[in-house]
Amino acid sequence: MAYANWALLNGEQFDQETVRILGIAFEQVRIALRTGDCDDDVKQAIANKIIELAKTGERNPDLLCERALKDICQPQM
Repeated sequence: MAYANWALLNGEQFDQETVRILGIAFEQVRIALRTGDCDDDVKQAIANKIIELAKTGERNPDLLCERALKDICQPQM
């Protein structure tokens, strides 16, 4: 995973299992978007979206990925 310590991102604190789940979702989104070795800003945007979704209580990496992709790929008005 590109971010060694998810618990420090955005000042949010997550337990070890949640950190693992967030890492899985993060990698799934990167694979789906085919980001490869993208800029840190892109990685941060993906991480922010996943963290935002996790703060609602979601802990299924597949659903986190699906919802993050939906939000990221939705046209901005």
